[in-house]
Amino acid sequence: MFRHRKLLFTLVVVISIMTATACSPAATPAPVEEPTQAPATEAPTEAAATEEAQATEAPAFAPGTTLTYIASQDWVRDTEQELAKKFETETGVHIDFQIIPSDQYFNVLETKLEAGGEGIDIFGGQSGKTDIKLQLNVEKNAVPLTDQEWVKRMNPLSVEQISLDGVTYGLTVWDTVGGSWVIVYNKKVFADNSISVPKTYAEFAAACQTIKDAGITPIYEPFADGWHHVLWFLEMGPVYEAANPGLADALNANKATFADNPTMLTALNQLKEMYDKGYFGADALSNEFANTEAAMAEGKYAMTVNNFGLPSQIHKAYPDVPEDNFGFFVIPLADNQIWNVNPAAPSKFIYSGSKNVEAAKAYFEFLTRPENLQYMLDNEARFAMLNFEGVKAELTPDQQAFMDTYKEQGTVYQTAVNYVNPQWMDVGQVLTAMFTGAATPEDVLKDTDQRRADMALAAGDPAWK
Repeated sequence: MFRHRKLLFTLVVVISIMTATACSPAATPAPVEEPTQAPATEAPTEAAATEEAQATEAPAFAPGTTLTYIASQDWVRDTEQELAKKFETETGVHIDFQIIPSDQYFNVLETKLEAGGEGIDIFGGQSGKTDIKLQLNVEKNAVPLTDQEWVKRMNPLSVEQISLDGVTYGLTVWDTVGGSWVIVYNKKVFADNSISVPKTYAEFAAACQTIKDAGITPIYEPFADGWHHVLWFLEMGPVYEAANPGLADALNANKATFADNPTMLTALNQLKEMYDKGYFGADALSNEFANTEAAMAEGKYAMTVNNFGLPSQIHKAYPDVPEDNFGFFVIPLADNQIWNVNPAAPSKFIYSGSKNVEAAKAYFEFLTRPENLQYMLDNEARFAMLNFEGVKAELTPDQQAFMDTYKEQGTVYQTAVNYVNPQWMDVGQVLTAMFTGAATPEDVLKDTDQRRADMALAAGDPAWK
């Protein structure tokens, strides 16, 4: 294509020499060879990015093109922002990241979309069939991406959770396996107090009490963000399902309720007991997720709910704290010993009303190039693996030990059960009320059922008619 344009351009120059300077280099990019592979583990410097841009046949976009990308806090990692700079050097397209606090994000997004989505090119959202249909309404608000090459390389489970009726609407680049929310614990604190990894709630509670008696706060729980403490409840889906096989299907068919489930009630009663006994510490309600690394690095807390990447994050922020100071085990509420896995994750969507759809597609294509995915994995401490083919992960001994210990896996309930994930922040508010005595565990379950019913009726779900 570029060769034809060049010949045509030359012919025009011969015919009309007076207009030889009318076309800019950006309008007629020279044909060049595609590079074989870019460095995978080094941050893209400006000089290197310039050289690569000169060696890459990048699509031409209007000068000054900017993609406005809105997302919730913690969804856009530093590595993506670094890659976005490289993308701008290659294409001239600037990515304007607008990061919104997690407790405000969905209200802001909903308001913007209802107002016509002005100023949005890319928006973030949680994948999961219920979420993308009810909360994001992707059939109206997102550009179909089924024909994009990278869809074939994305993990099929991730593709399933970002698709409706066979149409893929978003891009998920996340650690959906190593990103499981598990308990990260300080191995030295456990060893110093002769504590073994607990396999039951009774053993877990005893470990917490021993740690507290030793003058260390057992668990760092950031309640202030409004979302994190919900993990203790909904990530326990595998044990709810094990106690009552087929429960998720029954809930989705409106043949069962949360309020009638004894295992859920047990888990919530145990969680309330942990709070009442001070296992989260005196400052739990004001703790913030952003301070997790510091809290764990200082040794003031023995455990926290996080993922495989936390030890690496801690070591990166505090080099004197070795990564192998920390190990992993599953959340043992209701005696759970099943690995909780969630194929859904923070994802990116191109707004259907964007004037820059092709530039946004080019950005998605750029992020999913194997060398850029590898760069993201190699340089993002939070990620131990990625949900794409062709990306090489290197597990630490502690990560591998966890995977060897917990062979059985189950899907978390915010993904397995319809109309749950969209009410995440609402569940968080009622849980906080439960901890402070303004609500009971029974209230949490009943309120969850009511919100599910409201959403199902609004969606015209035949199971609720």
